[in-house]
Amino acid sequence: MLSDPIADMLTRIRNATRVHKETVDIPASKFKEQLAQVLVREGYVASSERVRDEGMKFDVLRVTLKYGAKREQVIKHIERISRPGRRAYVSHENLPRIQKGLGVAVVSTSHGLLADRDARKQGLGGEVVCVLW
Repeated sequence: MLSDPIADMLTRIRNATRVHKETVDIPASKFKEQLAQVLVREGYVASSERVRDEGMKFDVLRVTLKYGAKREQVIKHIERISRPGRRAYVSHENLPRIQKGLGVAVVSTSHGLLADRDARKQGLGGEVVCVLW
């Protein structure tokens, strides 16, 4: 049993990018699907889909990673901010700007998971799930 499945997902993505894997399989959940869709919209991963292969007991989220020229990593840094033991909530005025706007903070709002730019436009605060650049 994992105490923080979101941190596990981010660690799997971080480790897979460092060894230049094409895809990474993550145990699926609705929250992880939404997080993967935010990463796709922001251009950090190529695609994500929920699959259940033959002989598998549970669905997995298959994330296709994205690389730049000469197999350069698109995700340089990915970090969990709000943890089960220490939640990090912010108002829309205090949403973090990551790398002076070049990075993304993923925020869990009442309208679902959003990138910090979208949450700021909509005037929504919430829980800062992770940051990446």
